[in-house]
Amino acid sequence: MKIHLFVHCMGNCSLFKESPHPDEKQRQQLSKQLGLAPRQVKFWFQNRRTQIKAIQERHENSLLKSEIDKLREENKAMRETIKRACCPNCGFATSSRDATMTSEEQQIRIENARLKAEVEKLRATIGKYPPGTASPSSSCSAGNDQENRSSLDYYTGIFGLEKSKILEIANQAMEEVTKMATAGEPLWIRSVETGREILNYDEYVRVFPVENPSNGPVRRSIEASRETGVVFVDLPRLVQAFMDVNQWKEMFPCMISKAATVDVICSGEGINRNGGVQLMFTELQMLTPMVPTREVYFIRYCKKLTAERWAIVDVSIDKVQENMEEPLVKCRKRPSGCIIEDKTNGHCKVIWVEHIECQKSTVHTMFRSIVNSGLAFGARHWMATLQLQCERLVFFMATNVPTKDSIGIATLAGRKSILKLAHRMTWSFCRSLGASSFHTWTKISSKGGDDIRVASRKNLNDPAEPLGLILCAVSSVCLPVSPHVLFDFLRDETRRNEWDIMSSAGGPVQSIANLAKGQDRGNAVTIQAMKSKESNLWILQDSCTNAFESMVVYAPVDITGLQSVMTGCDSSNIAILPSGFSVLPDGIETRPLVITSKPEEKTMEGGSLLTIAFQILANTSPTAKLTMESIETVNTLISCTLQNIKTSLQCEDG
Repeated sequence: MKIHLFVHCMGNCSLFKESPHPDEKQRQQLSKQLGLAPRQVKFWFQNRRTQIKAIQERHENSLLKSEIDKLREENKAMRETIKRACCPNCGFATSSRDATMTSEEQQIRIENARLKAEVEKLRATIGKYPPGTASPSSSCSAGNDQENRSSLDYYTGIFGLEKSKILEIANQAMEEVTKMATAGEPLWIRSVETGREILNYDEYVRVFPVENPSNGPVRRSIEASRETGVVFVDLPRLVQAFMDVNQWKEMFPCMISKAATVDVICSGEGINRNGGVQLMFTELQMLTPMVPTREVYFIRYCKKLTAERWAIVDVSIDKVQENMEEPLVKCRKRPSGCIIEDKTNGHCKVIWVEHIECQKSTVHTMFRSIVNSGLAFGARHWMATLQLQCERLVFFMATNVPTKDSIGIATLAGRKSILKLAHRMTWSFCRSLGASSFHTWTKISSKGGDDIRVASRKNLNDPAEPLGLILCAVSSVCLPVSPHVLFDFLRDETRRNEWDIMSSAGGPVQSIANLAKGQDRGNAVTIQAMKSKESNLWILQDSCTNAFESMVVYAPVDITGLQSVMTGCDSSNIAILPSGFSVLPDGIETRPLVITSKPEEKTMEGGSLLTIAFQILANTSPTAKLTMESIETVNTLISCTLQNIKTSLQCEDG
């Protein structure tokens, strides 16, 4: 009777609403009032709280279920769109003419991760800002139009972060990068031995607040570097390239295997997106499957500092990083980016600052030095690649190329078509080579004892590559030869027969055309023919070199098709399957062996990391299975080619 009276009394009383967690004094008063034991009062409040919580959870689950169903339908629709436009076996775009397909596929993957995290965020925010209502985030000058509004305007921000907080983080990062780009000693100290600038981390911590120092249970490494250089491109085009994810990805084909814009937080003003802020994703790679890729989510902020100076700043936001799907190697960007200064005659001065905090991972011993030293993903690599690509664009657009730099091609249209085909070939080579999740590599042993990684893919109807089952085999070795010597040997057409087993019997190849695409003579596109062989194929070769890395990429191409391209015809339907080499320094920076005034005796170059890749058409039927015979073929190709290179360069014992 007392319990029923208590329930009736409490059910009509406002005490529970005012104080669902009564203290000991309040419980004592209620027990005296109702003649109940204090424990009975305590348990009633506990049960009542549990009951109300269950009601709230049922309501929340109902809302979440509705939201998840909606996201699932959107996701299904997007997957159907991609399925109709991509190869169902390999995921590659089925038409080279639709360049947006590959990036759209990547966008779906990133969007899925964002939606998954968005649902998790809703679990904590439902009831505070229901879906469809605007959050109290700050406005952005050019982002208030309905069509430009991001998801931040409808929720509480990216994973609970309001737009005002994101803009605050971006502005702090901008200040830090600006200071790091211009500061001298004691923040940056130049190494006497290598000439590289080294960050004084003690000074960095003193000058800049470090919210998440690397002293937790997870071991992290800090990679910081700075590089200054001049690039042959006008400032507006360079700024636009950084803010357009497809242009940015194309600017760094050897370093970026994937990239996507996940969300636009602030669209910015004008064509250069001044004040623009966007959440981006990228997967960074080396041109070898032996080094894991790095996946990074970061905010990119573009700002005009003065009439002649712009800044592009990247910074990771931990709350975003934590909610995204698990990457292979966890990385976050501390404030990084570049200051771009407009110079005369279409030149820009660029100061690049790269500051990465990366979870330590197991790296193959061959690449440990170049990765752990910060060279592989550092500012020097980014700068050298940027300079090379900007120079390539200048030579591609040039109408006054000297005759000596354009041998064998009669027209400007023909020159452009060949350069365009060569660029597609090299881009395809870079995409096929790294440890990106595009590929599943299987490790086998070669006849020479070197490790080989093989991967296969199926091409159903992409005219850019041969139709059928394609096998790619890659091996990396360390050679006691300087990168310059190795690169010059591999690109030299007069010595091709020394390493290429396909042309070794026929002697030196004949040069059909030679097109310069940079100031360095190593940056060139050549067309070669085997002298003594009756063949309907020519070899298209693209050589690229910069201050950090070199490549020699080549492919056999049907003579008739290549001749049509040389006259200026469209090259998009020319099927091409590239093979080639990547040459890197081994990362071991040494002192000069002797002191002398002779430049050839003062070299500090160490050895080279050579990655060799062969792609073959294993079967003209895309549905065919990979056979041991195909694997043996590429095994023989790699083993014999490596042995030939070692013999020619007299480094068998290396």
